[in-house]
Amino acid sequence: MASEAVILAGGFGARLKKRIETLPKPMAPVNGRPFLEYIMDHLLGFGINHFILSTGHLSDIIEDHFGSLYRDTKVTYSREEKPLGTGGAIKRALNLCNTEEVLVVNGDTLFTANINALEELHRKSGADISIALLTLQDKARYGSVVTDESNRIIAFNEKNTSGGRGEINGGIYIINKNVVLSYAQPEQFSIELDFFMPYLRELRIYGYRSDQYFIDIGTPGDYEKAIRELQ
Repeated sequence: MASEAVILAGGFGARLKKRIETLPKPMAPVNGRPFLEYIMDHLLGFGINHFILSTGHLSDIIEDHFGSLYRDTKVTYSREEKPLGTGGAIKRALNLCNTEEVLVVNGDTLFTANINALEELHRKSGADISIALLTLQDKARYGSVVTDESNRIIAFNEKNTSGGRGEINGGIYIINKNVVLSYAQPEQFSIELDFFMPYLRELRIYGYRSDQYFIDIGTPGDYEKAIRELQ
């Protein structure tokens, strides 16, 4: 069981600068609470007993708010002194994890996918990495993911302006730690562009489909949506 969760909480929030100028993006206030708390509360429902928060921009604000415990659950920090990209941040944080299977989630996205079901697929398929997927009517902002009949991911399509309906990477992963750590990578890299895509044929990456609630606060419009919808 994946009992440790890495949360990528180092985002700058450039598009939200006018709203949260003095805060890191995951700490954007939503109805009196940091957005990051909504993510952590969801994960606590699946038995997570250790959060590793990967921080960077204005990291002191996150550390001062959460300290070493959140709702009696241990919190550890993996601080980036310079931007490492999603891959570099994940790899750095994995070194602080004790278990082989680690849950990794984005700190600016709430996707209430069933983590137990994701983990079941991960183990039954013998995956190295499993990714929660969801279908959007307009995939342009995210790019898309293609799977075969066994749910193995066979392609990642980059963002484009054509849009249209498609499955996207929902930003929730179960990762076999030692598989990721065994690959030599530069200090700064993208987990999708520089790791998933070039090693897609040799890595066993599977997708789990979910139609649960999804909100990404990366744009002012979606941030306002989160304020309207989350309680």
